[in-house]
Amino acid sequence: MKLTNIELQKYFHGALNFKETGDGYLQSFHYTDEQIEYFRNALDFWYERSLGTNSKTIEFDTEATNVSFEYKFAWKGSFDSIELWVDGLPAEIKYVKDLPDEGRISFTMKKGMKSVAIYLTADATTYVRSFEVDAPITPHDKRCRILWLGDSISQGYGPLRSAQTFVSVVNRIWNCEILNQSIGGYIYDKKSLLKIDGFKPDRIVIALGTNQFGDETMTPVEEYYARLMELYGNDIPVLVISPIWRGDIPEGIPKLEDYCSQIIRIASGYRNVTVINGFELMPRISEYYLDNLHPNQLGCELYGRNLTEAVRKTGWFDV
Repeated sequence: MKLTNIELQKYFHGALNFKETGDGYLQSFHYTDEQIEYFRNALDFWYERSLGTNSKTIEFDTEATNVSFEYKFAWKGSFDSIELWVDGLPAEIKYVKDLPDEGRISFTMKKGMKSVAIYLTADATTYVRSFEVDAPITPHDKRCRILWLGDSISQGYGPLRSAQTFVSVVNRIWNCEILNQSIGGYIYDKKSLLKIDGFKPDRIVIALGTNQFGDETMTPVEEYYARLMELYGNDIPVLVISPIWRGDIPEGIPKLEDYCSQIIRIASGYRNVTVINGFELMPRISEYYLDNLHPNQLGCELYGRNLTEAVRKTGWFDV
């Protein structure tokens, strides 16, 4: 069976809305047009990444043994992957570095009923069309809606595997509809907090600050949380993860730790906010990082699982 682009949207997760390109590809977005326009005018680096396919998956249950689709890379940041996972295990990985900018991907799967997840690129923009599968498929249900706000670590740079970002690791346990509005290089910037029509989150996660700890003032952080509460009220549960260790600036660690303590102080002032100290989630060993800043595959797995356990202990989310 061949799905139209409209039919395919039922199986997409992590997207806010869709558009069809002139050549018939399905383009998925996780920002509003207004937010994208803000990034376009603010910084090219942010704008390019605001159009990426980070944390976007195509998920379904099926007895099919083959699934295929045409893809097109509209932008590439780093060479991560498009991956097939079956029943919670990786079944096949297609690395961006080995793929032409446009083509067709085909995955062969085991026989019998199974749960399928196709992870699109985390640090690239991938369009999809002509999605085909050789048996009926049923969409997946998700537990709740989470708005995730962060920088490159949350967007998914580091593991060079789309399914191994720490957000993906967490969500294989949480099974939520995560709208991952994270961008490489991003900061506490209240101007990006705009109304999101069509998406009302049940919970919000914020993991920001690692690109901003050199600031002499905490005003941007204070204004960010004030704006967040203005948009969403003070009843929605918010989880704040302060920045993790940075081994690329050893001389700056004391200043980073002080900055993190200030984030924790400010965020903890709101009754609906739960704070987790990021320094307690990751080791201070280079082996767990791509560049002593961004967790690699090993680091993301550890980060995701440690975060899940820390959240469980707080009672913020029942897992």
